[in-house]
Amino acid sequence: MNDPPIIVALDLASAEDAVRMAKKVAPHVGAFKVGLGLLHGAGPGIATALVDLGKPVFADAKLHDIPSQVHAAARRLGRLGVRWVTAHISGGEAMLRAALEGLGDTSGGHAGLLGVTVLTSIGEGDLSAVGIQATPGKLVSKMSRLAAQTGCEGIVCSPQELTVVGTVAPGLLRVTPGVRPAGSGRGDQTRVMTPEEAMARGADWLVVGRPITAAPDPESAAAEIAAQVQIPGGTGER
Repeated sequence: MNDPPIIVALDLASAEDAVRMAKKVAPHVGAFKVGLGLLHGAGPGIATALVDLGKPVFADAKLHDIPSQVHAAARRLGRLGVRWVTAHISGGEAMLRAALEGLGDTSGGHAGLLGVTVLTSIGEGDLSAVGIQATPGKLVSKMSRLAAQTGCEGIVCSPQELTVVGTVAPGLLRVTPGVRPAGSGRGDQTRVMTPEEAMARGADWLVVGRPITAAPDPESAAAEIAAQVQIPGGTGER
């Protein structure tokens, strides 16, 4: 049995805390995620430190800028040895292609681009407030098609949009945050599901942060979620 399809989000206060947590939960997860807090705080070197632990690392940089700036940032991230980097699909086709080119320049083809669709903290009312007259599902559908057309390896979407992504862009890897075990609080996320529900809808990877990292016993929490979603004979990278 291979590693569970769980990416633990190491959104902690320091690089030392993140590495310590990663080592603790490593037997029960398949990959590590480092987000904006650490990438802009501890710095990109935290990603390399996590790569050295021997599991895939997801640099959740959420690139979103003019193509030349995204190209430059992606080139730097590609040097870190990470397996995935994120960019907002709303940045458009030219920006996504710039990110792909930048990653390809320095990662030797090892790093894939994940397109970020609609954040799990955003609902239909939030979209309307900024002038987007579409449901999250319809917007994710359009974004997924664009991600597939431009060569992204996968997308990041809430569990609620997993089915629509599987319909319109079945070749994309589906990475889903907004995963909350039964009885867990939602925190600042709106569109959530349990790990079992997300896997049933076609998730390839589950991003789980606070239900593991803020638990009294993170290792036991990770092991419990892993037991719920482990697929006998499956792979950690689908």
